Amino acid sequence: MGKDFDWDKIVKKYPEANFLQSPEYAKMNEILGCTVVEETFDGNGYAVMIVRNAKRGRYLEIPCGPLINWQDKEIVKSVFQKIIETAHQLKCVFIRIRPQLAASTENLKMLENLGLKKSPMHLAAEHTVMIDLTKSEEQLLADMRRQTRYEVRRSEKLGIKVIYSRETEIFEEFHKIQAETAKRQNFVPPTLKTLMAEKDAFKDKITIYKAVTAESEPIAYGLIIKNGFEADYYEAASTLLNRKLPGAYGLLWQAIKDLKLEEYKRFNLWGIAPAGQPNHRYAGVTTFKTGFGGEIVEYVPAHDLVISKVKYLKNLTIETVRKKRRHL
Repeated sequence: MGKDFDWDKIVKKYPEANFLQSPEYAKMNEILGCTVVEETFDGNGYAVMIVRNAKRGRYLEIPCGPLINWQDKEIVKSVFQKIIETAHQLKCVFIRIRPQLAASTENLKMLENLGLKKSPMHLAAEHTVMIDLTKSEEQLLADMRRQTRYEVRRSEKLGIKVIYSRETEIFEEFHKIQAETAKRQNFVPPTLKTLMAEKDAFKDKITIYKAVTAESEPIAYGLIIKNGFEADYYEAASTLLNRKLPGAYGLLWQAIKDLKLEEYKRFNLWGIAPAGQPNHRYAGVTTFKTGFGGEIVEYVPAHDLVISKVKYLKNLTIETVRKKRRHL
């Protein structure tokens, strides 16, 4: 598809869109060497579709999309026919999607009727906290858990400063600190190559915030990506100082105030543990994020549409084991 579309018009038509369905995200994946298809479905929607060349089988990924009118059955049917054609053309084993749809019985049934089955792996923060940035600062503070509000104010009393940058040096610094954080907290961080591709693609829409002590010692970092009406707290990192100092609290509060000034409508804190799963990978950050008082949102889980049943079985086996090992 030629890139003769107006992203601003698409966002206004589909305000649920976030950066994972943006032209910048398409460019970022192209920088990393992925095959990317951007499709407008004859004016009936939009999707960024990325080919993932996994050893367990090539697949077509559509995170937080497609952006379509899900209430129009004919449009949904025609869009999925086009997506399936694209997957066949690109020799994909399956299609993996995670639409911006609430995890309702009705929506889950609709995906099932389209021939999709629940994926063994998650895709793009299916459980999250969404902060309404149209509220006043006073109301946002009032909505916080009391302890969170206390930590936000304590960060100010301790003289913790929050700065931000889009320079190469801060991305390199963030990568180093996040690698150390990942070892402590047992997660797989993005590579520096991925971070630099994000920087190059999103330009002024990506920012790294950094909380430091009064003596300029680093405490916490947050990578925030903005697109459409939404900003996303996409990646984080911290030093050992964050265990005793409220750097992350001060950082998020400053980001919230900045995003309000930039007139973004919502702030997605990006990933919490599902209810009743204390061993989930995100369990440790869930109390922190929910303390800011936003709405807990649950989207439909990732779903797969199988193209090659035999080859998909290998993928299903590998990912099922991987999910258990990673406590996802």
